[in-house]
Amino acid sequence: MKTIKAGVRSPEVYYLNELLAKLKYNVIVSDYFGSETDKAIRDFQIKNNLVVDGVVGLKTWSTLLEKSKNGFSSNSKLLSEQDLMDFSKQFNLELAVVKAVNEVESNGKGFLIDGRPKILFEGHIFWRELEKRNINPKAYINSITEDILFEKYTKKYYVGGTAEYVRLEKARNLAQDKRFIDAANSSASWGLFQIMGFNAVSIGYKSIDEFVEKMNKNEGEHLKAFGLFLEKNNLIGLLRNKNWASFALKYNGPAYKTNKYDEKLMRAYQKYSR
Repeated sequence: MKTIKAGVRSPEVYYLNELLAKLKYNVIVSDYFGSETDKAIRDFQIKNNLVVDGVVGLKTWSTLLEKSKNGFSSNSKLLSEQDLMDFSKQFNLELAVVKAVNEVESNGKGFLIDGRPKILFEGHIFWRELEKRNINPKAYINSITEDILFEKYTKKYYVGGTAEYVRLEKARNLAQDKRFIDAANSSASWGLFQIMGFNAVSIGYKSIDEFVEKMNKNEGEHLKAFGLFLEKNNLIGLLRNKNWASFALKYNGPAYKTNKYDEKLMRAYQKYSR
């Protein structure tokens, strides 16, 4: 594991926050090592007779993993080399291109430590999905639903990790009506590439139920969904031609320049094509 400390943003920090949350620390499960994470780590180090420096190095990682050793650890759900090779063949892409896109655009890990796929629930999308099903969302606004149902985007209610499933379940159970379950599942982003559920039918799944079932299987299924999404949105050709800037613009949006996604893709491709 990589050594990390306050101020770092990385997939390792997300995993760290998952472990801390499992150990009952009050942290938001995200990929940012903020003040709450720093406070929790220092407390953990004190309680476990470690050097209290807020740095998560080999000894702190080892102790964290030991204390939470009953977590999800099966490799059967993780993305394999064969998955990437199959994807490369299916879409007639260089393997180096596939590996580059996987490195830059994937979300580090597609499953939580309890074995469920990683999700992020979007309350403003839930609003839209209810309207699509001829349900008036305003009829369900109250103090209990304020964190799952709102008209305009906000990241105020993101909690990350397993706690996102609490939000999803609340949305699913808002009424005894299958439409609410479908709307809720369509309002979360799922898995390694965080594909929004509302894309399910348009990219080739029979239903949102089938999509969710596949997302629960393994990261190979996450990669397949990603491929279907790219194909539907005419992005495969851009990858085939290694047009990194156009791909990043269409997939990541105008902010791709700020985050240098095109440069990251190009460097990753060069690394894998050696």
